[in-house]
Amino acid sequence: MPNGLEIERKFLIEKPSEELLLSLGAKKKVIVQTYLSAEQGVSARVRKTECEGKIIFTHTVKRKISGIVRSEDEKEITLDEYTRLLSFSAPDCAPVEKVRYAYSNSGFIYEFDLFPFWQDRAFLEVELSAPDASFPIPDFVQVISDVSEDKNYTNHALARWLKSIL
Repeated sequence: MPNGLEIERKFLIEKPSEELLLSLGAKKKVIVQTYLSAEQGVSARVRKTECEGKIIFTHTVKRKISGIVRSEDEKEITLDEYTRLLSFSAPDCAPVEKVRYAYSNSGFIYEFDLFPFWQDRAFLEVELSAPDASFPIPDFVQVISDVSEDKNYTNHALARWLKSIL
Protein backbone atom coordinates (compact mmCIF):
# COMPACT_ATOMS: atom_id res chain seq x y z
CA MET A 1 0.00 0.00 0.00
CA PRO A 2 1.28 3.48 -0.75
CA ASN A 3 1.89 5.93 2.05
CA GLY A 4 -1.23 7.55 3.40
CA LEU A 5 -4.33 6.10 4.94
CA GLU A 6 -5.24 2.49 5.53
CA ILE A 7 -8.95 1.81 5.86
CA GLU A 8 -9.37 -1.87 6.50
CA ARG A 9 -12.01 -4.31 7.69
CA LYS A 10 -10.75 -7.53 9.25
CA PHE A 11 -12.57 -10.78 9.92
CA LEU A 12 -11.78 -13.95 11.81
CA ILE A 13 -12.89 -16.70 9.43
CA GLU A 14 -12.92 -20.45 9.11
CA LYS A 15 -9.65 -21.40 7.43
CA PRO A 16 -10.22 -21.74 3.67
CA SER A 17 -8.52 -24.38 1.58
CA GLU A 18 -5.23 -23.20 0.13
CA GLU A 19 -6.04 -25.22 -2.99
CA LEU A 20 -9.32 -23.33 -3.39
CA LEU A 21 -7.60 -19.96 -3.02
CA LEU A 22 -4.97 -20.89 -5.60
CA SER A 23 -7.64 -22.23 -7.98
CA LEU A 24 -9.34 -18.81 -7.80
CA GLY A 25 -6.10 -17.18 -8.95
CA ALA A 26 -4.99 -15.89 -5.56
CA LYS A 27 -1.39 -14.74 -5.37
CA LYS A 28 0.62 -16.46 -2.62
CA LYS A 29 3.10 -14.59 -0.41
CA VAL A 30 5.13 -16.03 2.47
CA ILE A 31 5.59 -13.34 5.11
CA VAL A 32 7.65 -12.98 8.27
CA GLN A 33 6.94 -9.77 10.16
CA THR A 34 8.77 -8.54 13.20
CA TYR A 35 7.46 -5.76 15.40
CA LEU A 36 9.86 -3.07 16.52
CA SER A 37 9.99 -1.07 19.73
CA ALA A 38 7.94 2.09 19.23
CA GLU A 39 6.27 4.87 21.17
CA GLN A 40 2.78 4.40 22.62
CA GLY A 41 0.09 4.48 19.91
CA VAL A 42 2.53 3.60 17.13
CA SER A 43 2.99 0.21 15.49
CA ALA A 44 6.30 -0.27 13.69
CA ARG A 45 7.40 -3.42 11.91
CA VAL A 46 9.72 -4.86 9.33
CA ARG A 47 8.55 -7.51 6.94
CA LYS A 48 10.26 -10.06 4.73
CA THR A 49 7.95 -11.13 1.90
CA GLU A 50 8.68 -13.90 -0.57
CA CYS A 51 6.53 -14.06 -3.67
CA GLU A 52 7.23 -15.95 -6.88
CA GLY A 53 10.90 -16.39 -5.96
CA LYS A 54 11.49 -12.72 -5.19
CA ILE A 55 12.18 -11.40 -1.67
CA ILE A 56 11.13 -7.90 -0.66
CA PHE A 57 11.86 -6.15 2.65
CA THR A 58 9.62 -3.38 3.96
CA HIS A 59 9.46 -1.07 6.97
CA THR A 60 6.00 0.09 8.07
CA VAL A 61 4.83 2.56 10.70
CA LYS A 62 1.11 2.82 11.53
CA ARG A 63 -0.84 5.15 13.82
CA LYS A 64 -4.52 4.72 14.63
CA ILE A 65 -6.64 7.69 13.61
CA SER A 66 -10.12 6.36 14.44
CA GLY A 67 -12.09 3.14 14.19
CA ILE A 68 -10.71 1.23 11.20
CA VAL A 69 -8.66 4.18 9.86
CA ARG A 70 -4.89 4.36 10.34
CA SER A 71 -2.11 6.43 8.89
CA GLU A 72 0.43 4.19 7.21
CA ASP A 73 3.96 4.93 6.11
CA GLU A 74 5.45 1.96 4.29
CA LYS A 75 8.63 1.78 2.26
CA GLU A 76 10.77 -0.88 0.67
CA ILE A 77 14.15 -1.27 2.34
CA THR A 78 17.36 -3.15 1.64
CA LEU A 79 18.46 -6.39 3.29
CA ASP A 80 21.07 -4.40 5.26
CA GLU A 81 18.42 -1.96 6.53
CA TYR A 82 16.13 -4.88 7.42
CA THR A 83 18.92 -6.61 9.36
CA ARG A 84 19.80 -3.38 11.17
CA LEU A 85 16.16 -2.70 12.12
CA LEU A 86 15.77 -6.25 13.48
CA SER A 87 18.10 -5.18 16.28
CA PHE A 88 15.22 -2.94 17.47
CA SER A 89 12.75 -5.85 17.75
CA ALA A 90 10.13 -5.38 20.45
CA PRO A 91 11.23 -7.63 23.34
CA ASP A 92 7.65 -8.71 24.12
CA CYS A 93 6.95 -9.90 20.56
CA ALA A 94 7.92 -12.93 18.50
CA PRO A 95 8.12 -12.78 14.70
CA VAL A 96 4.82 -13.64 13.04
CA GLU A 97 4.97 -16.07 10.13
CA LYS A 98 2.02 -16.30 7.78
CA VAL A 99 1.03 -17.17 4.26
CA ARG A 100 -1.04 -14.50 2.54
CA TYR A 101 -3.29 -15.19 -0.41
CA ALA A 102 -4.48 -12.07 -2.26
CA TYR A 103 -7.67 -12.67 -4.23
CA SER A 104 -9.31 -10.04 -6.43
CA ASN A 105 -13.09 -10.08 -6.87
CA SER A 106 -15.89 -7.53 -7.37
CA GLY A 107 -13.36 -4.67 -7.50
CA PHE A 108 -11.87 -5.53 -4.10
CA ILE A 109 -8.69 -7.29 -3.03
CA TYR A 110 -9.32 -9.87 -0.33
CA GLU A 111 -6.24 -10.86 1.67
CA PHE A 112 -6.39 -14.20 3.47
CA ASP A 113 -3.75 -14.65 6.18
CA LEU A 114 -3.13 -18.27 7.18
CA PHE A 115 -0.95 -18.95 10.22
CA PRO A 116 0.92 -22.15 11.15
CA PHE A 117 -0.45 -22.03 14.72
CA TRP A 118 -4.13 -22.01 13.64
CA GLN A 119 -5.46 -25.13 11.95
CA ASP A 120 -9.11 -24.07 11.73
CA ARG A 121 -9.17 -20.28 11.36
CA ALA A 122 -7.55 -17.40 9.51
CA PHE A 123 -7.90 -13.67 8.91
CA LEU A 124 -9.58 -12.00 5.98
CA GLU A 125 -8.69 -8.34 5.37
CA VAL A 126 -10.31 -5.99 2.88
CA GLU A 127 -8.95 -2.49 2.22
CA LEU A 128 -11.62 0.10 1.54
CA SER A 129 -11.85 3.61 0.11
CA ALA A 130 -14.00 4.85 3.01
CA PRO A 131 -14.86 3.54 6.50
CA ASP A 132 -18.52 3.04 5.55
CA ALA A 133 -17.85 1.45 2.14
CA SER A 134 -19.81 -1.72 1.52
CA PHE A 135 -18.33 -4.82 -0.07
CA PRO A 136 -19.40 -8.41 -0.64
CA ILE A 137 -17.91 -11.27 1.35
CA PRO A 138 -17.01 -14.05 -1.10
CA ASP A 139 -19.53 -16.94 -1.00
CA PHE A 140 -16.95 -19.51 0.08
CA VAL A 141 -15.92 -17.51 3.19
CA GLN A 142 -17.36 -18.50 6.58
CA VAL A 143 -17.07 -15.47 8.87
CA ILE A 144 -16.68 -16.23 12.57
CA SER A 145 -16.49 -12.60 13.70
CA ASP A 146 -15.77 -9.05 12.54
CA VAL A 147 -12.56 -8.21 14.44
CA SER A 148 -11.82 -4.91 12.68
CA GLU A 149 -11.62 -3.02 15.97
CA ASP A 150 -10.72 -5.87 18.33
CA LYS A 151 -7.20 -5.30 19.71
CA ASN A 152 -6.93 -9.03 20.49
CA TYR A 153 -6.88 -9.89 16.79
CA THR A 154 -4.16 -7.62 15.49
CA ASN A 155 -0.96 -9.17 14.17
CA HIS A 156 0.83 -7.22 16.91
CA ALA A 157 -1.32 -8.97 19.54
CA LEU A 158 -0.52 -12.31 17.89
CA ALA A 159 3.20 -11.46 18.09
CA ARG A 160 2.86 -10.81 21.84
CA TRP A 161 0.84 -14.01 22.31
CA LEU A 162 3.44 -16.06 20.40
CA LYS A 163 6.21 -14.62 22.60
CA SER A 164 4.27 -15.61 25.73
CA ILE A 165 3.97 -19.27 24.67
CA LEU A 166 7.52 -19.73 23.39
